[in-house]
Amino acid sequence: MTTDQNFVEIGRRTIQIERDAIAALLPRIGDEFSKACRLMLECRGRIVVVGMGKSGHIARKISATLASTGTPAFFVHPGEANHGDMGMITSGDVVLAISNSGETAEVLTLLPLFKRMGAAVISMSGKPASTLARAAEVNLNTGVDKEACPLDLAPTSSTTTQLVMGDALAIALLEARGFTAEDFAFSHPGGALGRRLLLKVQDIMHEGSRIPAVPRGVQLGEALLEMTHKGLGMTSIVDENRVVVGIFTDGDLRRALDQGADPRSTIIDEVMTIKCTTITPDILAAEALKIMDDRKINALICVDGERHAVGAINMHDLLKAGVV
Repeated sequence: MTTDQNFVEIGRRTIQIERDAIAALLPRIGDEFSKACRLMLECRGRIVVVGMGKSGHIARKISATLASTGTPAFFVHPGEANHGDMGMITSGDVVLAISNSGETAEVLTLLPLFKRMGAAVISMSGKPASTLARAAEVNLNTGVDKEACPLDLAPTSSTTTQLVMGDALAIALLEARGFTAEDFAFSHPGGALGRRLLLKVQDIMHEGSRIPAVPRGVQLGEALLEMTHKGLGMTSIVDENRVVVGIFTDGDLRRALDQGADPRSTIIDEVMTIKCTTITPDILAAEALKIMDDRKINALICVDGERHAVGAINMHDLLKAGVV
């Protein structure tokens, strides 16, 4: 009967075997790796990643990683390629063929076709003397001494090294291309990172009649009505040219009431914050969030180059947009 301790020992042994397999890759990152990177970097088309079985699953992940980090790539199933999907591949593409044995029949069948059309082939194989490795322009050796499977049958260590080698390629290409966080966001527009890096204040700010604003010289009570009506927890105070001269927030209201201010007789100029923080609409929403965090405030007035009020934004707007 397997005990809890046995489970722990098996889990640790598996990790140790796979860790050793990854460590064995380090001395293999050399000229062949550089040549593979160069072929992929100079590719005029896309990187076509192929593999069968467990290697096919790894191939899908590698193609996805390449595509999301600036290297156009897609996965083609070798079986489907043998029945029509070869039409997806062009002479300007580079093929990354993955097979631990290097003798996968469905992959080998495609080699003459790749050669005939002039597509460069990079192999990722655990057997440098295999048919696939010898036919490729470059072979990346992902061989392992043993699988983590005690029967030495189920692909475990070998698929781990394939995955790690694929990540090494993707990151090397990412850095070579000068791929930036903003580039990454364009590849992930629906994710949190995309929202943080692409969304600008002008995309979510309140504009026109929705901007809370009162003129200088009005009573505090009138400013409170404007704050309540616009619902942003503050109002801007503007001069006759609609230039922002101050702001009045919920926090300012609490402080004013604590000091005995009468909403019916107190003039807004007496209790507003004069040197208020403003932003321009063209900055990233994430920058606005940082300003709010740093200044410990919950709302901002957006101004143009002449400090005219052109928009307003608060923390709730950033929450709704998924920036926070």
